[in-house]
Amino acid sequence: MSNFKFLHVADIHLDSPLLGLARYEGVPVDEVRLATRTALTSLVELAIVEGVAFVVIAGDIYDGDWPHFGTGLFFCAAMGRLDKAGIEVYLLYGNHDAQSVLTKKLPLPPNVHVFPTNKSKTFVHAGTGAVLHGRSYKDRDTRENLATQYPTAVEGTFNIGVLHTALSGRPPHASYAPCSVSELCAKGYQYWALGHVHDFEVVSKSPYIVFPGNLQGRSIRECGPKGAVVVAVQDLDVRPDPQQIPLDSVRWMRVDIDVTDIGSETDLHARIRTRLDEAFGTQSDGHALLIRVALLGNTSLHGWLIGAKDQLDNDIRGIAISVSERLWVEKILLRTGPLVQVSAGGSSIVDELGSLLAEGAKDPDLNQKLLADLSEFLGRIPSDLAMEDDLLFAVRQGQTEDLLGMATAALTARLEGEAK
Repeated sequence: MSNFKFLHVADIHLDSPLLGLARYEGVPVDEVRLATRTALTSLVELAIVEGVAFVVIAGDIYDGDWPHFGTGLFFCAAMGRLDKAGIEVYLLYGNHDAQSVLTKKLPLPPNVHVFPTNKSKTFVHAGTGAVLHGRSYKDRDTRENLATQYPTAVEGTFNIGVLHTALSGRPPHASYAPCSVSELCAKGYQYWALGHVHDFEVVSKSPYIVFPGNLQGRSIRECGPKGAVVVAVQDLDVRPDPQQIPLDSVRWMRVDIDVTDIGSETDLHARIRTRLDEAFGTQSDGHALLIRVALLGNTSLHGWLIGAKDQLDNDIRGIAISVSERLWVEKILLRTGPLVQVSAGGSSIVDELGSLLAEGAKDPDLNQKLLADLSEFLGRIPSDLAMEDDLLFAVRQGQTEDLLGMATAALTARLEGEAK
């Protein structure tokens, strides 16, 4: 067996929309809409430049049913470029692919080898002798331990297991195809190419068990560099450690701004500008940067920030676009409090009411009643919107502390303003 390299990618989610930007007029619509396609094109270019022997795609090429057939045609064209470069592709369908009818009907180029859905299959790569074992999803909601059906390693060659799984659990990802690390290790493979989890993670180094993360971040819950993993093989060993190669087109980031010592609107704007300039300079890496800004800390501006939220949003977006035309604000969160904390036994009605509200926020019975009252409302909210919004996501998980805290802060700020 000669030394070789291969590329491990998963969770391409081709043509999946980037969430949270539809209402922001400053975002270039075409660049955002085509972000997953641009990332796939970069993947093909990387494979050709690196001269990899083959590409492993560990599930979720698509994002469920395609909005139009052009999604499949774009993928076919990308695989065709690899075919012309002499690069084989080993493709496993994941849970999102399983729900698409069109996926099963699309004719792929001859270099693409698809793992079947009814049983595990082993492919042999002719150029290197490497063997790849895998099984695609037949159904989206696959709770079966598929790894039990994979064969033991073929002696004297490099074995790769391809599996779309959450292992023993990786919240908030659904627990599809559950299995343990020890089960995978027992197969005797040199490398496990996993998919489904959208964060890059080297789960094990002996053998290597790797999640490459998704190819392009699609919401604020998928921050930081996204891409694929290039794996170098030498004498049946992985050399060196597999490294994530960023291939994303646009990148998501959270920017926390401490405003504790800020006492004027002018100083606030200066602090925001400094932090956004730092964020773009250190994190964009040549990419467009999509950010969620959170203002934190106790400040004398707390009441004004709550009362002027719309103005604040426009101010921050104006500052961002002046820092760079490729710096876009997805959302602004207020996580501030009054400079002087409300204490029990305070002399004013604001102090007394604020104290009662603060105690109520910690009452488990009140939290349960609030969840019951909100259940009908939450049921009407699209799941993707709830995933995109921190507060909605927390409430759906049964955590109402932040919601009550924000309500307390807003009411206290308003009462403070009226009391002056």
